[in-house]
Amino acid sequence: MAREGSKAKISTAARGSEETRRRLLSSATAEFAEHGIAGARVDRIAEAAGVNKQAIYAYFASKEGLFDAVFDAMVLQGLETVPIDAYNLPEYAARLHDRYQKHPEVLRIATWYALERGRGTPHPSALRSSKNKVAAIREAQVAGAVTKTIPAEDLLMLVLSISRSGHTDSPECVSPARAARATRQHIANAVRRLVASD
Repeated sequence: MAREGSKAKISTAARGSEETRRRLLSSATAEFAEHGIAGARVDRIAEAAGVNKQAIYAYFASKEGLFDAVFDAMVLQGLETVPIDAYNLPEYAARLHDRYQKHPEVLRIATWYALERGRGTPHPSALRSSKNKVAAIREAQVAGAVTKTIPAEDLLMLVLSISRSGHTDSPECVSPARAARATRQHIANAVRRLVASD
């Protein structure tokens, strides 16, 4: 009987621990998207999550560790919600565009990373994700479904850049009014022309 009570307490504690971690990641995502890494404040993150700021250090060791956890979660969510289809890159680009429209924090956090920590080096999570996507594009190239005239790495970079078109948080956006006219269909058409097999 005592053993069952101990298991119930551990289970309840584990659920509470996971919920605290989830709330911290959620509030940190909003804070990092708005203020970047340097400008983010752990006290604001903790307050928004409804926890003591010491919880940040207990779960993530540092503000930078929390940022890495946010970035990892963002990449994983992207892979789950918008998996690459190298045989239909136009639709893949359009679905990425949809994600950026629905979750503008994704581009903002990626931009902050590039500005504050990137120095030309992708985040490890993004690098692993990119390698898998490049491999998928190479496979489609070998199958003749995608142009071979552009190396797979460059083709991925171009598809990702096009997918950000029309998003006012994209670093390439120079005119929000013009961006508002960009549509999912224009993005798909641009990628379709780019990747057409030889």
